[in-house]
Amino acid sequence: MNAGARRALVTGGSGGIGAAICRRLAAAGHVVHVHTHRSVHAAEAIVAQIVAEGGRAMAVQFDVTDAAATRAQLEIILEEGPIQVLVNNAGIHDDAVFPGMSPQQWQRVIDVSVHGFYNVTQPLTLPMIRTRWGRIISISSVSALLGNRGQVNYAAAKGALNAATKALSLEVASRGITVNAVAPGIIATQMSSGAFDTAAINDIVPMKRAGKPEEVADLVAFLASTEAGYITGQVISISGGMV
Repeated sequence: MNAGARRALVTGGSGGIGAAICRRLAAAGHVVHVHTHRSVHAAEAIVAQIVAEGGRAMAVQFDVTDAAATRAQLEIILEEGPIQVLVNNAGIHDDAVFPGMSPQQWQRVIDVSVHGFYNVTQPLTLPMIRTRWGRIISISSVSALLGNRGQVNYAAAKGALNAATKALSLEVASRGITVNAVAPGIIATQMSSGAFDTAAINDIVPMKRAGKPEEVADLVAFLASTEAGYITGQVISISGGMV
């Protein structure tokens, strides 16, 4: 590992954007914990790829909405030392127009993004503070900044994440810890496939294309680096000019 290597945890690390972030952080020399809830084989495949390329990684499994299970797994991880790079990437869509949105659709999306943020971040914060160095990066969405039809629940969840980012950044800034959010626009992943055709992308995105997961990962890796030490409390869009 290089001198700037840290222990990192990426929630939702088995998905399209999460996997790109895991690979990019590993390439920077970090020891990466690739988190998944259900896609264990996918997480293990990402770990195998990282290891084959000379990096260090391991898969971890827990449900971020289950506070007790999350804390138990994090305590095991912390036995090896503090996590100094945390990427809160876990999130889900459950789209519906608001008049037809069920309580379950509302609660489920809020649970993963907002309660998941607390359940993962809170137990890791004090160990991070003790090292006087840390990076907390949450993956938000332009939906929280612009709104999007059929995504009132998702926009609300990511908007709460943005607000939590700004508040937490004030609490830990003097301890060498930065807290930022990254707000992707339309990114070419399996989750977004079929949601936007080429004509829609041309109409919505000034750059006339979808972003790549690797482009999001590059931004996250920069925010996780020592070079980004004076950037905190920010919600940074990566959307091809949408916002």
